[in-house]
Amino acid sequence: MGIEIKDKPRELESGAQIISGNLGKTIQRLRKAYNLSLSELAEQSGVAKSIISQIERNETNPTLATIWRLSQALDVSIERVLSDAEEEAFIEKSTKADTPILVSEDGKMRLAIVGWIKTVEWLQWYAVTSEPGGQLESEGHQRGSVECLSVASGEFEVEVSGVTQRAKAGETLRYRCDRPHTVRCVGNQQGEASMVCILKAAVME
Repeated sequence: MGIEIKDKPRELESGAQIISGNLGKTIQRLRKAYNLSLSELAEQSGVAKSIISQIERNETNPTLATIWRLSQALDVSIERVLSDAEEEAFIEKSTKADTPILVSEDGKMRLAIVGWIKTVEWLQWYAVTSEPGGQLESEGHQRGSVECLSVASGEFEVEVSGVTQRAKAGETLRYRCDRPHTVRCVGNQQGEASMVCILKAAVME
């Protein structure tokens, strides 16, 4: 049965309220994920603090220009900001054949790219395997980037700006990677680790 014409405005208003409510939840969730206050998001987006607060409380219907400014400040697509906050769960599988592999220049260290393509601009992660003596030299990433190397087996060392630190199984090294850095598999055992690179971490002085 179709919707009666006289009920159409009510249906439209209801739909608008749902979208607006989801938008507010999404903006608030992303703002808190970036650990931003209302004032900081206002400064970065050019949208008044009071307006952002009203959006998060579902007390106003922002213009498309306002939504675009907020999405740019939060570094996400406008489609994501407008998407339903209650999206259905999904499960996605990548086969071994679908997983790209990076190999160090010495051929001894391999990095399987297991990160999600949708996060590649700000978050990347890899499954690392290395023969003893394997070495991976990397140029600096963008300013403020941080890398985390969690060792599963063997022993690794990381060198950044002349400072070197080692980690064994069960230990994690976190280091700024916005400057040249080197990862080595030390000792006489094969090493395995997970590496996560946060390209848009807080700027470090």
